Amino acid sequence: MSFPEPGAVWRPAATTERAVTSPTGSWTRFAAPGTEVGGGFGLFESWIPADSPGALPHLHTGFTESFYVLDGALRIMTGETRTEAVPGDLVHVPHRGVHAFRTGPDSDARFLILFVPGAPRERYFRGLAEFAARATPPSPEEVDAFALTCDQVNLRDYPGF
Repeated sequence: MSFPEPGAVWRPAATTERAVTSPTGSWTRFAAPGTEVGGGFGLFESWIPADSPGALPHLHTGFTESFYVLDGALRIMTGETRTEAVPGDLVHVPHRGVHAFRTGPDSDARFLILFVPGAPRERYFRGLAEFAARATPPSPEEVDAFALTCDQVNLRDYPGF
């Protein structure tokens, strides 16, 4: 009996795209975009310097998002819960779960972001990179309108983060 080759995907780190997503130098590397791994998931690696914003409170309607900390500490808000995730910690956010993240004053953070199913999030992070490269920053309204096209509902008035 023979078995068909399932079509494994190998993406060497040196060949993956990395987008600088903010003026602080934060970056995101597209380790496994959903479009390249069959759509079941997407996996990105991100780095944020100390005392920097990551993402303001927001939610997604079409996918879940999980964060796995590799180095440093990542402050994460999920609904009314605030936590500081450290290496080895996982935080999972369900569909429509309000969440935000940032770093504190004493530590950078390097972490993985897992999207299920594999939403085309690279478009969103490329857009952030384009905004970061501008001589004049975009307005909050422009950022929010763009985010909506990427299944991200920004909640700027959400209390407490």
